[in-house]
Amino acid sequence: MAIQYLNSADRQFRMYKKLGEGAMAQMTDEQLFAMPNEESNSVAIIVKHLWGNMLSRWTDFLTTDGEKEWRLRDAEFVNDTNTREALMQQWEAGWQCLFNALGSITDNDLERIIYIRNEGHTILEAINRQIAHYSYHVGQIVYIAKMYKNNGWNSLSIPRNQSAEYNNKKFSEEKGNRHFTDEWLDGK
Repeated sequence: MAIQYLNSADRQFRMYKKLGEGAMAQMTDEQLFAMPNEESNSVAIIVKHLWGNMLSRWTDFLTTDGEKEWRLRDAEFVNDTNTREALMQQWEAGWQCLFNALGSITDNDLERIIYIRNEGHTILEAINRQIAHYSYHVGQIVYIAKMYKNNGWNSLSIPRNQSAEYNNKKFSEEKGNRHFTDEWLDGK
């Protein structure tokens, strides 16, 4: 069962990564860095925060606290990334760190205790915590991108007013276990 959970978690993380990429691909460079007001985060800031969190949480996660001494969390909310290329390098580096760490977990590790800010978590709890955290921020990215694109938005899930068509297609197929296929990752 542990391997199935780890595979499911991996698919969840990959789905959120792809959703974020699909949203950012629809934005101009200017939109990625725009802040509606001083209390709002740009997409670039959200990406920088995810990057910092991922590096901190997943680097040596079995042996060191998930809140690393070298992490400068407050600096993650400074809009100082300047190019789409630099932004996407942060995005990829964070996710790669996560996927490398996730791939190192064995089926005997899920009940092992690790620490985040000196609070013990089973690895299973820590994974769930990060799925929730990352989905929250990817949702923000999607929402911001949708606001900018308005009518030009290319849906990353079932397009508006197409639920019946989608359901008819799904119910016409043979029943089976749900798998996160590339089609599903593409928002279908």
